[in-house]
Amino acid sequence: MRQTSERAHHLQSSLIRDVAEKGMQMQDILPLWFGEGQWPTSQIAIEAAQNALQAGDHFYQPNNGKPRLRSALAHYMNGLYGTSKTRQNITVTASGMQGLALTALALINSGDRVVCIDPVWPNLGESFKIAGGQIDPTTLIARDGRWHLDMEQLLAKLTDKTKALLINSPNNPTGWVCSAEEQKTILDHCRKQGIWIVADDVYARLYQHGSLAPGFQHLANADDLLISINSFSKAWSMTGWRLGWITAPANLEKTFAHLTEFNIACPSGFIQEAGLAMIEQGEAEVSLLQHRLRKALTLTRNRLKHFEDISFIEPDGAFYCFFSVRGLSDSLAFAHALLEQTKVGLAPGLAFGPAGEGYLRLCYAQDGQILNEAFDRLDKGFSAVRRSLLEDK
Repeated sequence: MRQTSERAHHLQSSLIRDVAEKGMQMQDILPLWFGEGQWPTSQIAIEAAQNALQAGDHFYQPNNGKPRLRSALAHYMNGLYGTSKTRQNITVTASGMQGLALTALALINSGDRVVCIDPVWPNLGESFKIAGGQIDPTTLIARDGRWHLDMEQLLAKLTDKTKALLINSPNNPTGWVCSAEEQKTILDHCRKQGIWIVADDVYARLYQHGSLAPGFQHLANADDLLISINSFSKAWSMTGWRLGWITAPANLEKTFAHLTEFNIACPSGFIQEAGLAMIEQGEAEVSLLQHRLRKALTLTRNRLKHFEDISFIEPDGAFYCFFSVRGLSDSLAFAHALLEQTKVGLAPGLAFGPAGEGYLRLCYAQDGQILNEAFDRLDKGFSAVRRSLLEDK
């Protein structure tokens, strides 16, 4: 039997899945491991999809997406960032994840050097590794109750040998947000070096200090080497719909069309109609989610402060609590033990790279009843699990 390719052979499931797959076989689990909230998709999207299906929207679509949705997304981006995008700047994708994969294929040759700020969602770097990129991480620093970017270290890594910088802000898992001043410094440097910036902006609307986090799109010129990845999953509570979009220089329009043609052909038409309805009618749903998340973070903060042996930096964006546990050296074992003892599913910090070891991630995009139940369970079993693992060392 012939072996699989080297790239396929070396792929492994994320450690988040490692915990989740075990938990999915158990009963009475509170699953806070994935990056999705408990709230269902709005009826606006559901009715739009149903109407599209009833109207016969069952067929192939343009590779880059329906023109009306592309135009609506360009208008949406212009309203947020003060830009002048047209539909030629927009490619509709079957998820933000596919947007990352297409971008990696569009930019990366085998051996190209790619700098990534971590801890970070594992799929970001992995999509560029699959395309042949060599990932060079630079690590956020936890100091004085905040996450900090070591700008000197980052700029030193961004040389003329670097093809792309991957930056996820607001960041999953830490909640760190790259400031406008930091973004300007990075953008100016990347312009001089001819480095692509790939901005994973899927949490841009989930910002604790306003309705929109600082973004490179605020600062960039039309000809800058900037690609932004977005998704309907988070801000519109549409994780299972698999719909997103790429915002890129117009000269990449055909490149993304070709890559999509030979990948999935096109995103589903009726799902695009659901996305269009949310872009045109769903801003109140985004505001409602922002309100819910601020309440959930307040509850999370108030409950966590009573736990011994943990340290928690409050996030500026996204919807995660990323906390360190004193003495913890095996977050995967800890997450498994917590799952067994408390039936609360958390993501191990190691899933987000070596810099995440010693941490656990909790998705707090839940209502108060679920969060309080989760913290009640953790309160009863957390310290015992920690002591047990430390004694086994």
